[in-house]
Amino acid sequence: MYSVAIDGPSGAGKSTIARAAAKALGFIYVDTGALYRAIGYYIVKQGINTKDEQAVSQQLINIDISLKYDNKGKQQVILNNIDVSEYIRTPEISMAASNVSAIPKVREFLLDLQRNIAKNNNVIMDGRDIATVILPNADVKIFLTASAEKRAHRRYLELLEKGENVTEQEVLEDVKKRDYQDSHREIAPLMPSGTSIIVDTSELTLDESINTIIKIVKEHLK
Repeated sequence: MYSVAIDGPSGAGKSTIARAAAKALGFIYVDTGALYRAIGYYIVKQGINTKDEQAVSQQLINIDISLKYDNKGKQQVILNNIDVSEYIRTPEISMAASNVSAIPKVREFLLDLQRNIAKNNNVIMDGRDIATVILPNADVKIFLTASAEKRAHRRYLELLEKGENVTEQEVLEDVKKRDYQDSHREIAPLMPSGTSIIVDTSELTLDESINTIIKIVKEHLK
């Protein structure tokens, strides 16, 4: 089985790019950030502070998460038998995901799920610590990034399409705040691994970004 690890900051286009690349290569796509978003969503719905380590950890026993794929290969996030894929992409849940992902028990809770998927499938897995923690022996490691302004603009357009009432400045502030949290947490901080290939998509179109990832994977899996 082949594994491709793609890490990078929020809004870098990891999910869209990795999903398209996986489809082109015939791999399973795994959006690990969605797993943390699902936990963040559950904790928010319970009215619990997502930074309260003890309270969040105690709720894990009540959480069942799995990934399913429709006939087009699109990932669905199933939380306690409910598809929450459409509810976990808001700025509020993005921050909640960042908060819960800093909790060791949460990361431990999801570790085996992620590794088992990679053990049984050819995968492109994206997240914050795939190359450094989850799949340190991945065949290909990529760190996908872009400027905060570019990432905020892309996320802003996505949220507008979904009818969210936000300003681009608010989204930019959220992106910068999440960048700081993700890169400064004690557990598995966001950073490229020593062997990751850095890909900056700031000036690339979506198609150019996808083709760049596909080219890198093909070159390394010859």
